[in-house]
This record gives sequence, structure tokens and C-alpha cells, in this order.
Amino acid sequence: MKKLNEILGTEFPIIQGGMANIATGEFAAACSNAGALGVIAAGGWDAARVRQEIHRAKELTNRPFGVNLMLMSPHADEIAQVILEEHVSVVTTGAGNPGKYIPAWKEANIKVIPVVAASVLARRLSQLGVDAIIAEGTESGGHVGEMTTMALVPQVVDALDLPVIAAGGIADGRQAAAAFALGACGIQVGTCLLVSEECPIHENYKQALLKAKDSDTIVTGRSVGGPVRVLKNRMAKEYVTLEKQGATLQELEQLTLGGLRRAVLEGDVERGSLMSGQVAGLLHEIRPVRQIFEELYEGSKTVLDSTYRMWGGK
Repeated sequence: MKKLNEILGTEFPIIQGGMANIATGEFAAACSNAGALGVIAAGGWDAARVRQEIHRAKELTNRPFGVNLMLMSPHADEIAQVILEEHVSVVTTGAGNPGKYIPAWKEANIKVIPVVAASVLARRLSQLGVDAIIAEGTESGGHVGEMTTMALVPQVVDALDLPVIAAGGIADGRQAAAAFALGACGIQVGTCLLVSEECPIHENYKQALLKAKDSDTIVTGRSVGGPVRVLKNRMAKEYVTLEKQGATLQELEQLTLGGLRRAVLEGDVERGSLMSGQVAGLLHEIRPVRQIFEELYEGSKTVLDSTYRMWGGK
């Protein structure tokens, strides 16, 4: 099986995760220039905004980059067409089945890589002609499934004859090495990039991540079928309390309305939605994205080499 960097034409076998309101064209270009595959997160943007971000990325890099399409978006059809018209190299998808878009994308030589949280969905999508699968464990930030990365990745690897990329709970070389040992051809990372110099989130958000400990994330939205992992703060605690009291979806949405924007742009660490994976406790400094990618990859090689020697390898 090829390594992810051979499949994508990148230096490192690493994809930058598509983080809504964070992964702009400028940030995606910075990640691509640093050797990974940068990804623009369409999130809740309309097609015109996505096209604008793609144009910005093209201005800043001549390396491959992708777009992440949230299939539950009301603008999904239009954004899928923009991806075609702009000849984007790669599209990653989440929150649904991209089947109706795949024939046109494949005809345009666009690589299609869905994100899944269970092997049953991976099997279904593998029959649609996708190029690879991102298996994302519940350790990740933002929208999450139930299975851990350690359990999910090898089951998806065993179920498919396709490249599998591991995501969720990866922030250093040890975790990257574990992903490769589980059979992944590469990794997707997000939380560890939030504290990069290039990441456009508010400084307050970055500092909250740097102060976080291993148990400082919480999952909101399980009661309404939309689990999201965030840092614990006043808003998150109120949300979970309301869930336990049987609050309606409308009541819960009222509490979180505009929460991500408050966190990313305004730096409101108490009322904002500070999306973060469980690896926040491993983040200790703000660094360039290039350094983060180098340490992930080189660190994984060091760990794998030392493990091989530990177990009697020559």
C-alpha cells in the first residue's frame, strides 16, 4: 500500500483537518506549503465564499490542497459544483454520503476521501469509487462518533482494500507511530494545529488550549444526536446541564448559536465553542506548522525504529 504522501503528492503523509471557520484558504495554503495537504473547511459557508477561499489558496500556494465538504450543509450541491469548476485536487467529506457527487468528481480526477466514524459506513462508501477513507476516532475535536481511534482504525483497515488515514487523538510522533502500526497510510490532524503560528483563531482560544489538561474536554449534543467535543467552559457546562434536564433541540441551539464564531474570532473562552480533541493536554507551545509536521513525521519514525529494536529487530 502506498504512503499517503505518495497518493497526494505531498512531502509528509499528513492531512490538515477541515475545521469550520478556522481552515481558511490562507491557512490551508500555509499547511500545504509546509509539506502536508492543506484543506479548506467549507463548513456553513455558501458556494461564493468557498470559491473565494479556493482562489485565496491558489494565490498563496502551487502545491496540492483540498476542500472539506460537510454534506449536511444546505449549500452542499453548489459547493460540490464549485469544487469541480475550480479543479480542486482533493475533497474530503463528512456528515453524510457523497455518492451523488462522486462520478463527476472522479471524471475530473479529483481524489475523494470521506471521513467515517464506523467501519460499516466505510464499507458502504468504499463501493462508490472513493480513493481512501479517513477513520476518525472519538478523541477528535468537533463532531465525533463513539469508537476510539485505536479500535476503529484497524477494523476499517481490515474491512477495506483501500488506503486508510487515521484521525483523532494524534498530536505527537508516538501517536502518529501508533496510527502507522495500526495499518494507516497516513494521518489527519487538527487540534495540534490550532496552536500553530499560522492558525487564524483568536489568541485567547490558543491560550485556553495551552492551559488545558487531559480531562478538560467534554462532549455536548449527545442527547440530540449531534455530539461535539469541546473544551469545558461555562457554555459547555450549561449545555450538558440542560441536556440532563431534557431540554429541547431549540433550547440547546439557542445556547450555542454563534458559539464557534465567538471562540474563533472574538476570543470568548467562556461563551464560545472551543472545539478541541482530547490531545489538548499535550499542547505546550505555539510553533510554526512546518515544525509540527516535521516532529509528527520524524517522531513517528524514531518511535517505530526504537520499538523494532526493543522487540529484537536488527
